[in-house]
Amino acid sequence: MKPWQQIDTPKKAENLTETTELESAAETQPHAEVGEHTHDHDHSTHDHTGHDHRHEPQPTINPELMREVNVEVDAETVSKAFRRVVKKYQKLARIPGFRVGKVPETVIKSRFGKDVRQEVLDELISERFREAIQSQGVHPVSQPQVTNLLLEEGAPLTFKAAFEVLPEIDVTGYDAVQVHKPDTALSEEEFEAELARVMDAHGTVEPVEEDRELRDGDWAEIEFKGEIQDLAQTVGEDGAQNQSESEPITGTDVLIEVGGKNTLPAFNEALRGAKAGQEMTFEVTYPMDFGEPRLAGQTVKYDLTVKALKSKSFPEKDDELARQIGNYESWADFEQKLREHASGRKKDALENRSKEQMLEQWISRFQFPVPETFVQQQIDARLDRGLRALAQQGMTADDMRKLNFAQLRAAQREQAVNEVKASLILDRIAEREGIEVTSDELDRELLMASLQARQPLEAMREQMLKDGSFERMREQMRREKTGTVLYEKLAK
Repeated sequence: MKPWQQIDTPKKAENLTETTELESAAETQPHAEVGEHTHDHDHSTHDHTGHDHRHEPQPTINPELMREVNVEVDAETVSKAFRRVVKKYQKLARIPGFRVGKVPETVIKSRFGKDVRQEVLDELISERFREAIQSQGVHPVSQPQVTNLLLEEGAPLTFKAAFEVLPEIDVTGYDAVQVHKPDTALSEEEFEAELARVMDAHGTVEPVEEDRELRDGDWAEIEFKGEIQDLAQTVGEDGAQNQSESEPITGTDVLIEVGGKNTLPAFNEALRGAKAGQEMTFEVTYPMDFGEPRLAGQTVKYDLTVKALKSKSFPEKDDELARQIGNYESWADFEQKLREHASGRKKDALENRSKEQMLEQWISRFQFPVPETFVQQQIDARLDRGLRALAQQGMTADDMRKLNFAQLRAAQREQAVNEVKASLILDRIAEREGIEVTSDELDRELLMASLQARQPLEAMREQMLKDGSFERMREQMRREKTGTVLYEKLAK
């Protein structure tokens, strides 16, 4: 976001792309649709015993969802596992003084003892843990945390494994919530606003020949340098000075619309009435929710020079312009397509908000514990999106390292918990309603993903099946479909 711009907040009737404010310094994603209230995790088919979902440090297991199994492996099985692994090392080891395959067991155990022990652990723990949970009929949704581990060759292996399971969720009354069906008809005012945005993108800026002052509607070509003001300053011979140094905010040959709806009032006031060549100094205090994190809540002193006055002109609204804009047969064809597109965007935005309110009612109504593993994964996903957005806005890696990540994680927690709850509720309702994703729907979604990623369809399918993302895509689509089905069923 540019330092002279303010967020364009259209009137409610014009809000065609509804978004929320930043949830924290690192969260800049639009308000999620029903399907985006999900965490990237497969509850039912993913094999949690083969992947490490732990955080550093490991997330605390929710005690309400914790289950434990005590496992014992007899001494003979342990000894066989040790012998099997040692023999493998004997075949592969290359040790000076010994022929390949003839390295004595004692040498293998001396040289590779830790590695041998770890392989035995990996083999026996994974196998026996899976057997234990199958015999008890439990389904972990987190990586097991192993404690009380005892392993010695010739002795029984014993350990305890703690893990999380899915909560029992009673969604009785899910179809009794009140859902508002909004009026999604596009007004003429909204259409004109859409048309104005298109025309603005195709306008041209030309120098103003007459010698006059800047007025609303003009464009000022400026050069500026801004300095963030410290809260505490020292006073010297040259006046107030910052105690710390910060990188200046600079711009050259920048165009600003005087009186424009996206121009901050301070810049409008400074430029209005100015002439080419005029220099000025003024301060801008940015709101706490300003889109550029570096400037949010800061006061910046600007030294600015007006280099030129310019005005913007627009082309004729004719068939030729329609063909320049896109593949349209005529101006009438373009206006019709624009109206349809704007109508669709408004309908999606307003209906998505109603779906969000439906989800919020469910989250409030149905109380149940959530797996801490899922919450931490959702926090990770939210922070990852936020940090990528900050990088796109120009934040450097050094600045990111200075962020208080413990504080950022804490700030994301409440929303992450609600998103996990929404996912689990939608899954349960989908079971009750018998909602499934068809093969044709999956194929269409996969085709769109392959086109966006510019990857061959079958290669993407194979990769997604291999890494588990195909099943996660199915889960996501099922939740989106469930939200849509229930909205259409309940909205009045």
